[in-house]
Amino acid sequence: MDARLPKTERLSGATAVAALLEHGKHFQAGCLRCKYMPRADEGPSRIVVSVPKRSFKRAVKRNLLKRRIRESYRRQKGLLAQPWDLLIVYTSREVLPYEAIFADMTTLLEGLR
Repeated sequence: MDARLPKTERLSGATAVAALLEHGKHFQAGCLRCKYMPRADEGPSRIVVSVPKRSFKRAVKRNLLKRRIRESYRRQKGLLAQPWDLLIVYTSREVLPYEAIFADMTTLLEGLR
């Protein structure tokens, strides 16, 4: 398994994100809410991470949480059986430790099987 998260595995582009928001399904696992949709073409799963500015005014905290979410996804992306487009939103109002985010990411990715 490739333990990196290259640019090809990051969801970008207005049309791709808009399609995910419009047609994707969602569910929540702890502090993470996921909007997901199967990939239309072959290729790796793609991810985009969001931490609301409404909950965390300081960019330092938002960036810390996004790093923790991306790292927990990167370490567990092998749990996915098929390629997905994923939007992961952090929903807690407090900064949780990495271990809690990792556990919630495990639950989330196992729910996508």
